[in-house]
Formats: sequence, structure tokens, C-alpha cells
Amino acid sequence: MKFQENTGTYFFKTSFGKVLGIKENGIIKAKSIRYAYSERFKKPIPVQPFADEIIFPEKTPVCPQNISQLLEKIIGKTNLDDFEVEESVQYLSIYRPEKFSENEKIPVIVWIHGGSYEIGCGDLSTADPSDWVKEQNVIIATVSYRLGIFGFLGGTEKRPANLGLFDIIEALKWVKNYISDFGGDAENIALFGQSSGGDAIAHLMVSEGVENLFKRVIIHSAPLGLRQNRQKMSAEFLKNTMDFTAETDLFKIIETAKKKPPAFLKYGLKAAMPFGTQYGFPPLCSENEVEEKWKGNAENIDVLIGINDEETALYLRTSEMMNKYLPKRLVDRVIRSTTEIIYGKPARDFAENYAAAGGNIYLFRIHPRIIGNHFMGAHAIDLPFIFGNESAWKNAGILNNIPWKYIDENGRKLRSLWTEFAYKGKISDQSERPEILELRKV
Repeated sequence: MKFQENTGTYFFKTSFGKVLGIKENGIIKAKSIRYAYSERFKKPIPVQPFADEIIFPEKTPVCPQNISQLLEKIIGKTNLDDFEVEESVQYLSIYRPEKFSENEKIPVIVWIHGGSYEIGCGDLSTADPSDWVKEQNVIIATVSYRLGIFGFLGGTEKRPANLGLFDIIEALKWVKNYISDFGGDAENIALFGQSSGGDAIAHLMVSEGVENLFKRVIIHSAPLGLRQNRQKMSAEFLKNTMDFTAETDLFKIIETAKKKPPAFLKYGLKAAMPFGTQYGFPPLCSENEVEEKWKGNAENIDVLIGINDEETALYLRTSEMMNKYLPKRLVDRVIRSTTEIIYGKPARDFAENYAAAGGNIYLFRIHPRIIGNHFMGAHAIDLPFIFGNESAWKNAGILNNIPWKYIDENGRKLRSLWTEFAYKGKISDQSERPEILELRKV
């Protein structure tokens, strides 16, 4: 692994190609490296090594999607000028410390972003891992993959299911093959995902074609309670969008799809996440086989899984209808019950079954304890603690009345614990815990 300085730029001479990196505040970032190509509704094709210099694009590539008004309101506005819409969005970025010894191989964490399988990308500023990389001496790779109609709704020969999952698998193969050229330990790779990213990781654990691609997983706030009995809903949603073809105008697809979601009254809570991984289609097994497959892998993959204390507060405390017609105590009760149904009980069940099968697994719960904030344990409250990056979060409504000093102090301890797990597969009883964290080995 060699690099040269040129006015703040670094070229990594790798077996994949000569990759441009940018030095910034003790970090070297190699951004938006294309790991695969795809045509609409077709599986990804891995990019082959080549001799030309790999220069990242000026704007961050992002899969076509509708902007989330909720996230705009409570996390922050998206600067659309920073992004370029692209259907073939198979890109990853590498963040590594500027300084470490030439022969050192440091642990690697691969970030799989969330967003209900329909929004987001690997390079959002709110999940910029620079603070984590610099502080804990790890390499973090961030992955973008196809979303929504393009990545997570299918079931026919012309519209295969799970294309986004296939994208992530290709990204993991790329990391396995080339991360040592960036100073990473290809034999010590952990996956980390939040929300649908965590759900995707749980299903990558039982996917075909992932053998030896990772050793550990960290799963935050995975909506595992929405994963079951989705076949009828997915089939109906697919039928309603079957007029989309390889030739259909891109923006027509985006506009039309949002008008045809599954009905909440018909499908219940599952309709809150209409896109997702689909059992019975490659690379996944059937739904009735998945729990046995998780147990079968229990001795091979270390797991750290958990939730925030009041996940659904993100949605229910921002609902004008809920807060207009229901008393606060009833809203609080609904938040507790839906958090347990969608996130809490499924995570505990997963952990207990995995441990019973011989797996090494830790279970956690995150609950900031600051008075005067409606989103103390809400979905996504963990992200500023784990990633830091004050400038990206400073105007986020979800952090109202939470001093950044509190986030930083707890976040540093949390990042240290998560790095310890990524590196060793265990967390010492002597390691300092942040006050926001409840953690136990199952």
C-alpha cells in the first residue's frame, strides 16, 4: 500500500487501480469508488480492476428517491446540490486514519445505511465516520446500494427481488478483495447497520454467497418485527407497479410509486415499511427456514444487537393527529407497545435463540437521559452518538435541548466499545460504559 502527496491528495496504489484519496483533519477519504454496475431490474456486475486513475465524482451519487419530509423536519434539510441521482448507484467510500505503521492491518467496519429500504445513501453527512476513524484507529467503508422500486421490490423474471441485497454482497466482496491495499485487515471485517441497514445485515447473515466476507455484525434498531408474513403485501405492491419497465421514465417511477403503497388498514404495521428483503427469492431462503439458518451460523458470526428505548417516538411524537386527539399518557403507551412489537421483543428473541444455538451475542438498549427532549430514545437518536460530527447535527430537532458535550462524552465511550467488539468480538466488563447504554452478554 503506497500513496503520494499532491496538494492534499493521495493516490492509493491498489490491485483494483490507482485510487484518489483526500486528506482532511487526520483522515484520508477515498470516496465514491464504483464497485459494480447495473441495468434497471438486473443483478449487479462487479467492476474489474483497471489501470486508470479512479477519481471520485464531484457530487455524491444517490439512488432515485423521494425526500422524507419527517427527516427533513427533525434531522435537517438535504442540500440537493451535493447529490447526483443515479440508478446504478453501486459506490462505496473508504475512510482510514492518516497515520499508522506501514505493516499494520487494522480492523474494518462496513456501514450499511438505513432509511426503510427507500431513502438515504452511504455518504450522508449525518453518518460521516471521520470522528470514529480518527479517534479509534479503524477503517470504515460506507456502502450505497439500490433502494425502493429499484432494489427491494420484485418477484418475477423481469423484476427480480432483493437486488439491493445483491448490491451489498458485491460491495462486501470488493472490500474483502481490496481493503488490505488501504491498510485494512481483510480477515477482521465487521458489518454495522442501523434501521433497515441492520435488517439487511441480519438477512445477509443467512444469504447465499457471503461465506467468509465478514466475522461480526453490529445491528442497531432493526425492525425485525416487520419482517414476517410480507408475501401478500409485496405481491400486491409489485402488481400495482408492473407497468414500470426498463424504458419507463425515471421520475415517473418515483412519482407514481409513492401513490401506490400498501394500505395500512389492510396490512397493519408492515405497511409502514413497504419495501424490504423478500424470502423465497435469491439470495434468501424461505421464511420458514430463516430461523434455523440463523442458528446454523451462530458459531461463525459474533453479534451485537440492540435498540433505542422509544424507537417509535420519532414517528408518533411528530404525528399531529396522534398529539391532537390523544392524551400524552396514551401516546406514551402506544410508543412503548409499538417499540416492543417492532424492535424490542424481536431483538431479544433473536439474541436468546442465537445464544441458545451457541452464538456469541450481546444485547443493548440506548436511552439518553436528558429532561426536556421529546425524542430521548427515538429511532435515529443513536446516530449522533455513534458518528459524532457536530456540524451535521447542530440544527437537528431530534437533539433539541441535548448539549453537544453530553453527546460527545457518551459518544466517545460508545465508539470505543463498538470498536472493541469489531476488533475482538467481545466487550470487557472493565471497559467504561456510557450512561446512555444498557449492555449485557446473552
